[in-house]
Amino acid sequence: MKKIFLLVFTAILFMGCKDEDTIYDFIGTWAGTYTGTQKGTWNIVVASDGKVTGTLSSEQTIENYQISGQLSESGDLNATIGSPSDGQFIGKLNRSNKKASGTWVNEVPTPSKSGTWKGEKTS
Repeated sequence: MKKIFLLVFTAILFMGCKDEDTIYDFIGTWAGTYTGTQKGTWNIVVASDGKVTGTLSSEQTIENYQISGQLSESGDLNATIGSPSDGQFIGKLNRSNKKASGTWVNEVPTPSKSGTWKGEKTS
């Protein structure tokens, strides 16, 4: 009886685990452009643990800002710009079409700058 219960329990566990519940499809490099009060390019790398690192490069100031944060298993990106944190880089990565979009805010230097970003998975 215990073996049957264990077999049924294991089968239920495997049925409950979907590919959508993992971060696997997001792992790799994503890149794109951002616009708003400034414009430029961005790129991030998503690691297998969901950690995100990358850069935001401005065309106006010829500066690079660090992006660091975390990606959820559903593709929600919550990252900061700068070190220490000067702003936010938040949005959504889409596993099915490999597209990404969101908003950004950089509060330093004043006045604050903000806008939107978009991109796609490149590798």
